[in-house]
Amino acid sequence: MQVAEPTLASELDAHLIALWKAVGRVQRHDLSRTSASVLASLRDHAPLRITALAASEAVAQPTMTTLVGRLERDGLVERGADPADARAVLVSITREGLARLQRIRDARAAAIDARLRELDPDDREALAAALPVLGKLAAEVRP
Repeated sequence: MQVAEPTLASELDAHLIALWKAVGRVQRHDLSRTSASVLASLRDHAPLRITALAASEAVAQPTMTTLVGRLERDGLVERGADPADARAVLVSITREGLARLQRIRDARAAAIDARLRELDPDDREALAAALPVLGKLAAEVRP
């Protein structure tokens, strides 16, 4: 069996997965990655329909309905009527949801900062120089 030569894309993918796993081990305050991602989407684009949230997370609508129900029970999101369609529901993040999301982000940033301190100054400088390009790669499409 022949193994393909690594490409920039495959190398970047492998490193991003490893970094995400390392950062993902940081305390998420009892939220799954999907729950935190939904809260982040609502922070950035609320209000959103459950169908839009399901599409952005690549899960089935009933799965998202269950997740939103859990987040609502925990006081992290709230549902409201969609003025454009009485049959639809819009979901928004609450103040508690924003606070929880910020605590998660702060914990992840602290974990990344600890890893950054292990790098030598030239490596940190190279990483800082790459941030604009990484930002372009990570440009998010609105759900």
